[in-house]
Amino acid sequence: MQTANLLPLVLVLAVVAYGLAYMRSRAVAAPLGGIRNLKALPFYYAARAALWCAIPALIVLAAWAGFEGKVIQGIVIASLPQDVWPESAGEASLILSQISNVAAGKLNPEFVPEHIVGAASVLETMDDQSENFKAALVLLVAVSGAAFAWTRVSPHINARINVETTLRRIFFVCAALAVLTTAGIVFSVILETIRFFGRVPISDFLFSTSWSPQTALRADQVGSEGAFGVIPLFTGTLLISAIALLVAVPVGLLSAIYLSEYASRRVRSSAKPLLEMLAGIPTVVYGFFAALTVAPFIRELAETVGLEASSQSALAAGLVMGIMIVPFVSSLSDDVINAVPQSMRDGSLALGATQSETMKKVIFPAALPGIIGGILLAASRAIGETMIVVMAAGLAANLTANPLESVTTVTVQIATLLVGDQEFDSAKTLSAFALGMLLFIVTLLLNVVALKIVRKYREQYD
Repeated sequence: MQTANLLPLVLVLAVVAYGLAYMRSRAVAAPLGGIRNLKALPFYYAARAALWCAIPALIVLAAWAGFEGKVIQGIVIASLPQDVWPESAGEASLILSQISNVAAGKLNPEFVPEHIVGAASVLETMDDQSENFKAALVLLVAVSGAAFAWTRVSPHINARINVETTLRRIFFVCAALAVLTTAGIVFSVILETIRFFGRVPISDFLFSTSWSPQTALRADQVGSEGAFGVIPLFTGTLLISAIALLVAVPVGLLSAIYLSEYASRRVRSSAKPLLEMLAGIPTVVYGFFAALTVAPFIRELAETVGLEASSQSALAAGLVMGIMIVPFVSSLSDDVINAVPQSMRDGSLALGATQSETMKKVIFPAALPGIIGGILLAASRAIGETMIVVMAAGLAANLTANPLESVTTVTVQIATLLVGDQEFDSAKTLSAFALGMLLFIVTLLLNVVALKIVRKYREQYD
């Protein structure tokens, strides 16, 4: 039985265990005078049975699914004659691919050596046996857990404590997985970054003003070693992000102030959902809009005033990106402003302040930490955007502060470097990890600075 079929079956058994334990808890409580004489409600006895049924079975299922492929591949490789054993990981992968294709019927056995056909037969047998053993073991563990929990239904056992302890451990495991996943991502990026700096000096990466990661096929060709200066990429990233924030922060913040303090309930109920719809539009649609409408308009407008503008400019990408992140600033700022206690508004108005003065002197300072958080989220969204920049600003790594010229960003280059079949042993591909690590460090520092600002104002206005 396949994993996709075992998972719902385990859940069904958990539901059955829940129902049986619930009925048993009520049956045990009946001679004692009712459920008030139990140490816990029947729900907790039933929930404990469901947990005992599902959790061990799911752990076994996950472990089996995680190690099944490697174990079977090792057995299949060991079944080959010793004179054809693979000498490298690449050769082993090629042999396993042929064996899998023969076993799946995608490759005619007549066109492969006899030992490949024999290994394919071993693979089919091992797959069938693995599926049968997995199903039997998972079902046995589920039924055993449910039966054990059913026998433990007793008026003297506090099932609530057991359930809460189990759930607390599950929550801890989920939190630990999130932390470990983050640590694993950072660790893997660090390793690849170290490999990159083993080929390219860190000084060239940080201080060079030329970015051209393309390498030639022969060492005697021009640019055979590539150029990996990150300054043009970060300049383009900061330029486009700054333009986006110059659009999003005033528009989003002022719209949040209007909707929360000045708009009628009818206007707010219709305008706020329409504003938040901007966040649901795919970024590729924004990219089309920037490339086909905004960029030509900016170029024509620049020509009318005697300026030269590129058909792909940082200004076009920044303006459209600013429109895209307006809901992030507006929605979060609106929620923060509405969270300010009404007593602060009433007290200010009672002292004779106008509504405008109350907004500027009382509400806005009190809501400033949350507003900064919204702006920070919008900045992170702008820094990480890729599609709009690709379509509206281009791929040229130009070191310029002119918003009318074509630029590129760090995220665009990362996506470009990792597209297609890449060899993860070249400076070109490894530079994507170095860019990702540097971007991670910059955003981390940005978060630290913003957190200090938020704490300072929060201490003042809480």
